[in-house]
Amino acid sequence: MSKKRRTFSPEFKAQVGLEALKGIEAVHAIAARHKVHPVQVSQWKKEVSERLPEVFGQKPAVDPAQSIARERELFEEIGRLKMEPEWLKKKLVHLGTEERRSMIEPKHPKLSVSQQCALLGIARASYYRQPQPERQEPAADAPHRRTYLAYPFFGSRQMRNWLRLQGHRVNRKRVQRLMRQLGLEAIYRKPNLSAANPQHRVYPYLLKGLIVDRPNQVWATDITYLPIKAASPISVRSSTGTPVGY
Repeated sequence: MSKKRRTFSPEFKAQVGLEALKGIEAVHAIAARHKVHPVQVSQWKKEVSERLPEVFGQKPAVDPAQSIARERELFEEIGRLKMEPEWLKKKLVHLGTEERRSMIEPKHPKLSVSQQCALLGIARASYYRQPQPERQEPAADAPHRRTYLAYPFFGSRQMRNWLRLQGHRVNRKRVQRLMRQLGLEAIYRKPNLSAANPQHRVYPYLLKGLIVDRPNQVWATDITYLPIKAASPISVRSSTGTPVGY
């Protein structure tokens, strides 16, 4: 009675061939464990090593209809992702920073605080920062007002020097802040003084076409604006003799 020949599945051959290809165990040890002949294990190892490049070279079959449908879904998703932030930014134009900050949900399950700040168009630091109330300095208001009424041409530097002479310990930044809070601005000669007012009447040139051929026929004068430096009560000088604040 002849012995029935054993048959092996492709999965079993691939498994044994990969084990032999790894080289962790000897071929005869793998053959003894799987109860096969060592020659078969060597053959399967050779087949696996030769056919592996073919596996990576083959492309899986794709249904054209499914590919077109998937591409359409991806384009629709991209368009929606582009449209939603633009729509949100248009709606947020009329909202202030405080209102946008109140819309953030720190415990949102999917969107982090950074992502929410980016969508709302605010800096992440502005969300964590707690606004501090402006410091009121009523003691310095009165000297500022009195000095400004007496010398309205004082800027922040001259105002600082004058207040220091009066015994107030202030620097220029504090003076600028107080002048900004009180709405004070130095009165001085602004640029473009020679620009004509469009509402004023334009007078004609009376000497146009006139031939000047005798003495004292025409008189002319030149009106020039001469800026004069206003007198300042401050006579503060540094150690080098240079006036401070100019």
